[in-house]
Amino acid sequence: MKINHLYIFFLLITSTFYAQVTFVIDHLSENTPKNNSIYISGDFENWTGGQEKYKLKSTDNLYLITIPKTTKTIRFKFTQGNWDTVESDKNGNNIGNRNYSFKKKNDTVKLSIQNWSNSSLKESTASKNVSVLAEDFYIPQLNRKRKIWLYLPPDYHTSQKRYPVIYMHDGQNLFNEKTSFSGEWQADETLNQIFEEKGLGFIVIGLNNGGDKRIDEYSPWIHKKHGGSEGDAYIDFITKDLKPYVDKKYRTLSNKENTAIIGSSMGGLISHYAGLKYPKIYGKVGVFSPSFWFSRSSFKYAKNHSKISNTKMYFLIGDQEGKNEVKDMEKMIDIMKNNGFPYNNISQKVIPNGQHNEAMWRNHFKDAVLWLFKK
Repeated sequence: MKINHLYIFFLLITSTFYAQVTFVIDHLSENTPKNNSIYISGDFENWTGGQEKYKLKSTDNLYLITIPKTTKTIRFKFTQGNWDTVESDKNGNNIGNRNYSFKKKNDTVKLSIQNWSNSSLKESTASKNVSVLAEDFYIPQLNRKRKIWLYLPPDYHTSQKRYPVIYMHDGQNLFNEKTSFSGEWQADETLNQIFEEKGLGFIVIGLNNGGDKRIDEYSPWIHKKHGGSEGDAYIDFITKDLKPYVDKKYRTLSNKENTAIIGSSMGGLISHYAGLKYPKIYGKVGVFSPSFWFSRSSFKYAKNHSKISNTKMYFLIGDQEGKNEVKDMEKMIDIMKNNGFPYNNISQKVIPNGQHNEAMWRNHFKDAVLWLFKK
């Protein structure tokens, strides 16, 4: 595919003066359907999988799009309109998120797409003790329905024991490569391993994110560009509707010492908030790559709600996620400690070469669970 340099030149000349980047697809997989639309999806548009305003322009077999600066670094992928058709490596396997850091006012980046995923052709990688609790569990606070996954420990049906429960966000990415859009956490394999090695069993409730509602639901505060504000309703649903349902239907240990909430990115933000808002419910909190940048109100809230005993929080971030992100996490931890949160109840990990992706969260999920539930 030849690049139409004149077209790119006029596009950049007519663009705004502010920092932005134009992504140009200069090579497409031969598996790309003729005249098919291509979209960019990322953290700047809530990982929707593809929406009309982020469809690449097509001319003379050239695909391109200009993205204005929203944050210093953006993470993204290309799709054909949904996560079932996300870009992949040449063998059709999931690839990590692409990253771009804004370092100049106008930039042009040439990229290639090696292949496309087709989840309908993939086999499920979920373990046999993973099932769907509900395809359409009703959320009365938001008047929506949501798919919810269930992981039961290997001995659940052969014993009468009761188990701790871990509530997790972004359920699409927890157990199954087929449903994930950037690789899975392998939470089921990890917990099965913990059971085999240490005899510890857990129940996991994984809530699918709401697609274009994800950012709204994962923050109680509003960001002028990205949305938010539905976090209270979302956490109230988990706490007042979903948890009672789970405790009634399954053999759970329902006290705070045996109830965890874990998430990453915006899921880390809302998990942290849940631990502070409901300290009598969630005694274990996993805060992976938290998006504290989303609202400075998160720091103010922590200052006023950190005087909590008998709650443990595990903080994790990669040093390649950005200096500001690392500093924000360290700032949050300092605020909590200075306002009454016990020093020994915080684990703080900055992972060398760690990036903002499922691979890092997967690699440290076991450590987080073992530390949080250590007696």
